Amino acid sequence: MSLAGPSFTESVIVRSADAEVVGRAPTTIRLLADASSTGGVLSTQRVTLSGGADGARPHHHAGSAELFYLLDGTAQLLSGDRVITAERGDLVIVPPGLAHAFAAAPGHDADILIVITPGVERFEYFRHLERIAYGKQPPESLLEVQELYDTYFQSSAPWNQARALSAPFPDSADLRESSRGRSE
Repeated sequence: MSLAGPSFTESVIVRSADAEVVGRAPTTIRLLADASSTGGVLSTQRVTLSGGADGARPHHHAGSAELFYLLDGTAQLLSGDRVITAERGDLVIVPPGLAHAFAAAPGHDADILIVITPGVERFEYFRHLERIAYGKQPPESLLEVQELYDTYFQSSAPWNQARALSAPFPDSADLRESSRGRSE
């Protein structure tokens, strides 16, 4: 039995110089392969975080598992209710439906290879996050695309305690509150 779709019959090769880079320090995302280039088998990106920067707020994927491989540095990862410190060479795989988040550990840098399987078209999701970071779209616009990108934001007390609420991207409660404030 093959997981690959009929459009995935040749190797995917992405040269570093050809990969699109989204964001700028302290958070950059190198878009490597989206689901459309792998027949839906996976999507992958490389996230580089410097100086304790946050990556993603707590969320879950209903239909995909997410793999985090630490290429270098030290990161904190939320897996369910556990906050894990991972170092170079460590691997964390989060199953579908389980809350997770990631960030560079306070005072550290982290270089993380992330793989989502089965793949979801996510490159536009990261471009959307960049537009939010640059003030071109409101943060609550993420609520409108949660289902499209299989990314459902949620609150996490253990993560908030570990990170002291320093993330650049709001969680779902923050998004809803921001949305209510605009409509009142």
